[in-house]
Amino acid sequence: MVGLKPPELPPTAAMKFVSAGMAGCIADLCTFPLDTAKVRLQIQGEVRIPRTISSVEYRGVLGTLSTMVRTEGACSLYRGLAAGLQRQMSFASIRIGLYDSVKQLYTPKGAENTGMATRLLAGCTTGAVAVACAQPTDVVKVRFQASGALSDSARRYSGTVDAYRTIAREEGIHGLWRGTLPNIARNAIINCGELVTYDLLKDALLRAGLMTDNVPCHFVAAFGAGFCATVVASPVDVVKTRYMNASPGQYRNALSCLLALLMQDGLAGLYKGFVPSFLRLGSWNVVMFVSYEQLQRAMALAR
Repeated sequence: MVGLKPPELPPTAAMKFVSAGMAGCIADLCTFPLDTAKVRLQIQGEVRIPRTISSVEYRGVLGTLSTMVRTEGACSLYRGLAAGLQRQMSFASIRIGLYDSVKQLYTPKGAENTGMATRLLAGCTTGAVAVACAQPTDVVKVRFQASGALSDSARRYSGTVDAYRTIAREEGIHGLWRGTLPNIARNAIINCGELVTYDLLKDALLRAGLMTDNVPCHFVAAFGAGFCATVVASPVDVVKTRYMNASPGQYRNALSCLLALLMQDGLAGLYKGFVPSFLRLGSWNVVMFVSYEQLQRAMALAR
């Protein structure tokens, strides 16, 4: 499958914005169970959970998924999906859809090629702006994914809307933006790891004549981008997940959460859930970038 050919007229910024949001939702629908497994593995063994043998419920990706299906039902794999899709419509649209526009904005006039520093700056900018806008949806998504491990009576929220209301009422509006700083750091890193790596790999493959601008090229570039992003972002992702899921007052700030994690699990704790993180982020990147390229081309051709 080679997909749609590049249109004669490039897609507009609005087309890229919409295509990125839609592609993010498609990727989330395909990979959400892996994201839920990642969250469960990352929060397993937190300080507030008794460190006993019986408390260790999840072992590996397949073990986590099978345990969840057996103890909570298949629907538990998609707990928090509504918030996840809300997040992608705002988050992916900004950080991915606006990347090319911001990159052009930072590129000096008359420059033949876009430098590495410009690409990195564009990735950091769109990633930070996206987090500032979509943070509440990320907080609710993580809370729902983590809450499945609790009994029905212990669960804090009855639904997505109730989660937004309860968090705002009990923790204040700032509770919806809990973990914003580590999330900005995480997504600045991930955005650079994903978008810049994808941009560079795709450009290198096309310049070397190894591939043409089609689906196989997008697949290879997206897979490489997913691996790089997972390696550099996993430590920040673990801290972000634990801090977002923490009870009020459990950690003073993101730094105290990091220190507690290091004291409890050592450096290995920073890569808890690495395999599901890679499986999720790698597959998410492949589905998202391939869908994104095809959607924006379809919109441009329709125009």
